[in-house]
Amino acid sequence: MLTHLHIRNLAVIDEIDVELAPGLTVLTGETGAGKSILVDALGLALGARADADAVRPGTERAEITASFEIDAHSPAASWLTANDLDEEEHCLIRRVVTAEGRSRGYINGNPVSMQMLRQLGAELVDICGQQAHQSLLRRSVQRQVLDQHGGYAELVDAVADAYRVWRNAESERTALDQAQQDRQARLELLRYQVEELRALGLEPGEPAALEQAQRLSANHARIVDGANDALRKIYEDDQFSAQVAISRSRQELDELATLDPRLAAITDLLAQAEIQVAEAAESLRAYLSGLDSDPGQLQDIEARLAAVHELARKHRVAAGDLPATFERLQNDLEQIQQSDERLQVLAQQTESLESAYREAATELSAARRTAATSLEAEINGNIQQLGMPAGRFFVALDPPPDQPAKDGPTGYDRIEFTVALNPGHPPGALAKVASGGELSRVSLALQVAAADADTTETHIFDEVDAGVGGSVAEIVGSRLRELGLRTQVLCVTHLAQVASQAHQHLRINKLSDGNTTRTTIRSLAPAERVEELARMLGGVEITDRTRAHAAEMLIHGDKKTTG
Repeated sequence: MLTHLHIRNLAVIDEIDVELAPGLTVLTGETGAGKSILVDALGLALGARADADAVRPGTERAEITASFEIDAHSPAASWLTANDLDEEEHCLIRRVVTAEGRSRGYINGNPVSMQMLRQLGAELVDICGQQAHQSLLRRSVQRQVLDQHGGYAELVDAVADAYRVWRNAESERTALDQAQQDRQARLELLRYQVEELRALGLEPGEPAALEQAQRLSANHARIVDGANDALRKIYEDDQFSAQVAISRSRQELDELATLDPRLAAITDLLAQAEIQVAEAAESLRAYLSGLDSDPGQLQDIEARLAAVHELARKHRVAAGDLPATFERLQNDLEQIQQSDERLQVLAQQTESLESAYREAATELSAARRTAATSLEAEINGNIQQLGMPAGRFFVALDPPPDQPAKDGPTGYDRIEFTVALNPGHPPGALAKVASGGELSRVSLALQVAAADADTTETHIFDEVDAGVGGSVAEIVGSRLRELGLRTQVLCVTHLAQVASQAHQHLRINKLSDGNTTRTTIRSLAPAERVEELARMLGGVEITDRTRAHAAEMLIHGDKKTTG
């Protein structure tokens, strides 16, 4: 529900704050006062197109901030959660338009695109009238209205699920069938590749081990010579080895330590070093004795490495990836060998799934035709009461039963609402036949009929009462108040019969000092409502009798069911 609207520097508005209540809220004012300014501002906040002309002259930017209370189980709450923009049960939407025509949008303080504003706006508000957001003109919305009226949501979901499962199986079958066309050539190639890799018998990690063994074998002589030279230098040279030098130094320092005890610690270190040198020499001897001097080993290693690298080049992978390549090709081979059996299974599955879909879609079409008859009767009664006595509302479901059905997740039916508003004229699409005011009244009739199942939290009607008066105007007000018992309703009106039935009454005033013009808005107290209704009834001259009539209308409106 829309709870607060802040507008700054928009057109003729310098700055206004509007607190909005549940139920039916009407906006009234003199002709030309800008009664639709709140509708336009809210449309901008929800992503409508804007340009520099929207900014009040002499200012840098216009700002609109709309605050909503969000039901935790509403589609709007789900959308906010899915986009990581949720913030408990509140939602703050902000739109900024600069004097240069640039535009920015925010949801709960987070910068978002205009598309995201429009997506969230579609879940929060439905604006019906002569401006944008006329969702009733969209066939998808018309289908949802009919399905909500019919109350067969489980059947709608069943059709969508059946279609999805059937099309997924059909896609798999088509892909497998196409793969079968070059099956034999692919099968022969895979068999050859798998057998070639199986013959190689390469183990995981083997290429790296072979590279290391190849380096060791190729440098065998150098390694032996270096190790023997190191052994001689550290231990086996009787005159100049490290072991001899350390031993002699230790003995000399032992004698000197009798003169200076501080040298004892150093002789201990040299004794340890002598032990370490002896151990290193023993390790070198063991290493040299373990070296393989087979001259044919290098040739064998290099031959296997060459085979490994040749296959890696053929498969365009690193040598270390050949075992994984072998496993993948084996799996591909098994899948192709089993494809005939899988194709037969899929053919049976798709046939069964298609049959299940068609059965559910046929049942849904029948349910929709029944719901269409009921909805037509209800809406026709409403629109004739709403000032269109010759109006007829129809729900067209195409294609007709004798034409091929078009499969889809929503069933066979392409649903379109049509109306015939004048005698002698054939029915036509809402967008082509209905004027702005007529469309608003048709929408009002639909909204009242579908209010129990509707998920939109705020409905706005701009000039819904255009072209009507008298008792019809009172009926329009009654329908709006009835809808306001179920959801929040904002209505721009020029009729006292409508305004008298509101739960909240806002008046728009345009003020001018001869140099500048600005618009103000405020909520009216009961006494002020009487004056405003009297103005709407009496025009220029307002008499006591007119005021009495206005007061009587308010009393009559208050006696009706309240939310």
